[in-house]
Amino acid sequence: MSVKIRLRRTGAKKNPFYRIVVADSRFSRDGRFIEEIGYYNPLTNPKTVKVNDEKALKWMSTGAKPTETVNKLFKESGLYSRSQEEKEEEKKNEGSEE
Repeated sequence: MSVKIRLRRTGAKKNPFYRIVVADSRFSRDGRFIEEIGYYNPLTNPKTVKVNDEKALKWMSTGAKPTETVNKLFKESGLYSRSQEEKEEEKKNEGSEE
């Protein structure tokens, strides 16, 4: 089973709103999903991206692959840079405990 982190479209015609969900790749874009981890609104200025960092990182650590669009949104929102900072802090804390 291949698990993807992808966008699920909601909203009216010509008024898109997307939810960032974790879903089995075999299901349709707006079909069944496992968990909702955030949302993306392209119509606001600037574009709104809200992601639960803990859930996103947990799913990626268990093997879920973000799609190209979601990967771009994660980079723009700073998810990867925050995760790198947390890893560095953990290493510093482990070194100071010894």
